[in-house]
Amino acid sequence: MAKKTFRCRIVTPSASLLDEAVTYASVPAWDGLIGFLPGRAPILAKLGVGELHVRLGDEKGAGGERSYAVDGGVVQMQDDTLTVLAEYAAPAELITPNEAEAELKSVLAKTPSGEGPAKMISQERLNRERQRARVKVRLAKPGNSTV
Repeated sequence: MAKKTFRCRIVTPSASLLDEAVTYASVPAWDGLIGFLPGRAPILAKLGVGELHVRLGDEKGAGGERSYAVDGGVVQMQDDTLTVLAEYAAPAELITPNEAEAELKSVLAKTPSGEGPAKMISQERLNRERQRARVKVRLAKPGNSTV
């Protein structure tokens, strides 16, 4: 009989956010979404900006779902364990609409600094901050999970 769950861990530099059995995970890689099911082949990928979505599993078939806003880091699947080492991750249920909207407004008001290559780096950083803020706004609204 095939295994129905795999272990999923989400870790940031400051906290361990998840360490549970899941039946499915959708992870934003730097070049698009990757779906994970039990028995998936090993992979190592760069984490992008977006929504990480998991379906929890347990012995009785009940579970639930959770979403996280993530940005940067790596994701590895090996031996039926998905490990997400994120530079930034926040559970969707802790993101409030007012804070998310305020963050987006603040980031949209910023302009890149510097000249030449420094300005390009500043613009890339600003674009990433804007993308993260947009993800948080979307996740803060009830029923707006992308998966």
